[in-house]
Amino acid sequence: MFARHVSVKLRPNTLIEFAQVMDNEILPWLRKQKGFRDIVILAVPGGREIVSISFWDQEENAELYDSIGYPAALEILKNILSGTPHVKTFDVVSSTLHKVDCEEISLSNVRARRQLGDNTTAANRAHRS
Repeated sequence: MFARHVSVKLRPNTLIEFAQVMDNEILPWLRKQKGFRDIVILAVPGGREIVSISFWDQEENAELYDSIGYPAALEILKNILSGTPHVKTFDVVSSTLHKVDCEEISLSNVRARRQLGDNTTAANRAHRS
């Protein structure tokens, strides 16, 4: 499983509008995206900053959303957001809400290391530390 973490500031007094746009426009569309599993949206007290964590079945589907769907969502939210969102991606290692397959996590981490040119084994990496 794969997760996208997006944090962004909102314009003053727009948290309610943000929630309405998410519920009425973005979430119904998001639920139809291939590989989408869930989303959690958090707001700091006072509502000036939000964090969303979306869960995807695999990295490839999250990347597809990032290249096509995410720009469309930003366009819809452009009058509500203040500044540029910060996006980070993660392998989901453990969750009480989602079943996580540890073998998939290991394979995903191996792929990432190989893409970075790191072909060392876990034992060798531990030994270097």
